[in-house]
Amino acid sequence: MTTPYQFAHDAYAAALQQTYSFLTDGEESGQSVRVAGRIILLRRQGRLAFATMRDSSGEIQLFALDGVAENFDEFSKLHLGDWVGVAGEVVRTKRGELSVKVATWVRLAEALHNFGDKWAGIADFDLRYRHREADLWANETTRRSLQRRSEMMRSVRERCWAAGFMEVETPILNAIPTGAVARPFVTHFNALDSDFYLRIAPELWLKRLVVGGFERVFELGRVFRNEGVSPRHNPEFTMLELYAAYWNYEDMMSFTEELVAGVAMDVLGTTEFEYQGRQLSLTTPWTRRSMAELTSEAVGDDLSVHTPRAVLVELLLERGVEVHASWGPGRCLAELFEATCETALWDAIFVTEYPVEVSPLSRRHPRNPELTERFESYAATRELSNGFSELNDPVDQRARFEEQARLGAAGDDEAMRIDEDYIKALEWGLPPTAGLGVGMDRLAMLIADEANIREVIAFPTLKPLRD
Repeated sequence: MTTPYQFAHDAYAAALQQTYSFLTDGEESGQSVRVAGRIILLRRQGRLAFATMRDSSGEIQLFALDGVAENFDEFSKLHLGDWVGVAGEVVRTKRGELSVKVATWVRLAEALHNFGDKWAGIADFDLRYRHREADLWANETTRRSLQRRSEMMRSVRERCWAAGFMEVETPILNAIPTGAVARPFVTHFNALDSDFYLRIAPELWLKRLVVGGFERVFELGRVFRNEGVSPRHNPEFTMLELYAAYWNYEDMMSFTEELVAGVAMDVLGTTEFEYQGRQLSLTTPWTRRSMAELTSEAVGDDLSVHTPRAVLVELLLERGVEVHASWGPGRCLAELFEATCETALWDAIFVTEYPVEVSPLSRRHPRNPELTERFESYAATRELSNGFSELNDPVDQRARFEEQARLGAAGDDEAMRIDEDYIKALEWGLPPTAGLGVGMDRLAMLIADEANIREVIAFPTLKPLRD
């Protein structure tokens, strides 16, 4: 089948619906347009044929009349999903439907597979995600979610630029997995005959740029963590990471809440909206509570990083959490927080003062050296962001890395490794700095009102089909 190499169109469905809204039933505009898109509904009634065409902006009806439309019989036999280019006059039918009255048309591409019913879309789970190209045309909610994600990404960029942050790019292939506590993907670099790792975070690279004199930097990029797939996790995801010299974690919390609330305003026009059938508030200022406070309230006892490990272990075992021998009181407290508190955090909140044991890159809290100036933000029971005052003492940083190495030797495959290049960078001097990481996919879930992370990723990770 030979199809045209191009089709010059000059109109879109949404703009036509708005521009010609004044036409009354049965009225003709006298204006000819050229439109292009997919046929998603087609019916023939004697010498008339009606098709619904969808383009990237919306839908419009194509009205074909035998004797007026070129190749009428062929037009009435088009397949659902076929791409067409049409030229004709804008009219409103006697039944009140704005239409393009077909004069000439051409099939631009033939659809060899069924695109699903116009009203029901594609329901098959595997087909929807493996062939997203079909899902996007058949299911309007899928397109809407990805469109909102795009608007969200633009808003994030513009707000970071407006705050004086410079956008940068850092390496995805890393000689060692570092920058976060996570299991990495490994690959082999043939030219160097060495194993490299897909980055789990750009954090250490970005802080080296701050050492180099850039006061505010950010990156919107892909990170990779070799972990499970779930409604809230995809092993390949998009992260916003940014760093500001001379800030501490209080400054970064203020920036974070203004950024997220501002994005909601830009995309949705409000910071109070319904998420999965329940009202959700991102309105600033957000509540700030320490991890120890929240966990104590949930358990009904006064707990802290100084609570004897045996007490924390018993509380974890009572809740069915497997405790590893390498966990100290700080890790136990953090695990107890996850087990007892996360599902109750609905409206936006900052959880603060994380133990040093689970915060190897965070600066110690001045009032309690076993805690750090670190926060995580939560909304709708899920973590949205992680931020802290950055550890800038190379001696302390080496000790933290060495402790991570000890945990790795004890069987913790998520433990960080010693990054000598980063320690060397700290020796050149990192000014007081605060950092932030925001999971863009999880934020998109809130903005798009989606419960499954796959709905806001164009092509989510799937298990390969086997023969």
